[in-house]
Amino acid sequence: MQTPTGTPVIWWVRQDLRVSDNDALLGAVAAGRAVLPVFVLDEETPGRWAPGGASRWWLHGSLAALDASIAERGGVLILRRGKADTVLAELAAETGAEQVFAGRLYEPWARERDKRVAAALKAKGVEIIGAKTALLFEPWEIETKAGGPYGVYSPFSRACFDRLPPPEPAPAPERIPAPDRLPRSERLDDWGLLPTKPDWAEGLRESWTPGEAGAAVRLERFVSRGLASYDETRNRPDLDATSGLSPHLRWGEISPATVWHAALRAGSPRSAATRTFLQELLWREFSYHLLWHRPEMPEEALKPAFADFPWRRDAAGLAAWQKGITGYPIVDAGMRQLWQTGWMHNRVRMIVASFLIKHLLLPWQDGEAWFWDTLVDADLASNSASWQWVAGSGADAAPYFRIFNPVLQGEKFDPDGAYVRRYVPELARLPAKLIHRPWEADAAVLRGAGITLGRDYPKPIVEHGAARARALSALETISGNKGAA
Repeated sequence: MQTPTGTPVIWWVRQDLRVSDNDALLGAVAAGRAVLPVFVLDEETPGRWAPGGASRWWLHGSLAALDASIAERGGVLILRRGKADTVLAELAAETGAEQVFAGRLYEPWARERDKRVAAALKAKGVEIIGAKTALLFEPWEIETKAGGPYGVYSPFSRACFDRLPPPEPAPAPERIPAPDRLPRSERLDDWGLLPTKPDWAEGLRESWTPGEAGAAVRLERFVSRGLASYDETRNRPDLDATSGLSPHLRWGEISPATVWHAALRAGSPRSAATRTFLQELLWREFSYHLLWHRPEMPEEALKPAFADFPWRRDAAGLAAWQKGITGYPIVDAGMRQLWQTGWMHNRVRMIVASFLIKHLLLPWQDGEAWFWDTLVDADLASNSASWQWVAGSGADAAPYFRIFNPVLQGEKFDPDGAYVRRYVPELARLPAKLIHRPWEADAAVLRGAGITLGRDYPKPIVEHGAARARALSALETISGNKGAA
């Protein structure tokens, strides 16, 4: 194969840290020139939404894996830190590049930044070419019959299914030809993305392998072992029954089309298990659809009535929730799983979110912010849409009067207590019938389990019945809810 000559094109790597099924990379290679892959550690992300600690840890590992994949194909990944418009304009000037290929992003600040980048590059005579690398559908592609956005998931998903399946995923290019002269690159280790003092990432390292290869292993394991029973087992946190692909999708280490077609090959598209899994992929699409059309979603309730909701302020309650010491075992197990592994089972995410919002009456934004900092799959669209769903304030929200009973949820979805025993080991010796309600155990059972409530494990910080009544009373005060319960 002839080596491309002349000025290179730039592949601006963003949240598409992969070489397979990546239209931005494929477009750059198809230009017939040398390709300069560039990742910019952007210093313009708004402070509240700068990458959290878990995200920074994942990004380090993912960039290292991508660097190796690019090198295997003859390319070199350039790392720069700074404002994206300045960095890219400088690189174009240094290399003579006249085209920049980039996957599209959809967060409000990313949309504003991309306008500045396009303007800065245009002023230098450089064209930026966008590509769809993160989604099955662009957020503006799926419209109601009236030509507007969807606000309810079910009809949105039906509209998506009517247009699916997506094209088969494209293989990685055999070569990513490097230019003869390379611009300066920073060292990944100098970016300080990894925690040091203290190094709190041991559990993350044990749980995850960031990068495209790690994503492929997760996908193969799920479709071969978990997909067939997904509809029956996905709500069981005590079982390894979910795909675990959410961080890989969040960082673009695998395309949703790759996941979609792997599921179709492994299971019948008409089976309940396969369809349920595909609907989860479409919930992610719906979250981006909402974020694009309602960019205020991460900050403000989508239902205006919730602007006047009488939220409480309770620093001690918030801290107990964050640390997993609420006295409700399924809640505490979830919050400790999050802290240890950077991830939480989806059913438990709903339980802990309901507890924060409904039992403690704390703003959903407090939970959203904690998840943003601690989740390896911290995704603005899915995170904000899901928190608003639980709060009842979203476009497609759960009924406001749905208040999960954490005891019953634990008994239903962790019936033997295996999930609680793993993440709340101080309760491990309690019998299954009491592990989700340790305060009901008599003194002899507690002694036998080595537990003194209030010392070894906290008593509940709020009583469920009283908290439920308080939440319903507060919810009925806002416009449109009176009398609905």
